Amino acid sequence: MHCLDCRTMGTNSPTIGICQACGAGACAVHARIAPRTVRLGSPLGVPGETGARRVLCLLCAAAEAPGAAVLTP
Repeated sequence: MHCLDCRTMGTNSPTIGICQACGAGACAVHARIAPRTVRLGSPLGVPGETGARRVLCLLCAAAEAPGAAVLTP
């Protein structure tokens, strides 16, 4: 599988991950690693949390960044 962003620029780079938001392949240059929290345990017990990570493409990482919202007319 090749990176979608590289492919649109006319080059081929192998992917290192799949964007968890849109499903596009992303290479080492175009992938961003974002932290996330995973909740553990049953609904009736004491919940626990652990840190995890997810891969995002540049477009989705920018869309999820604080202050990335742009108002359009």
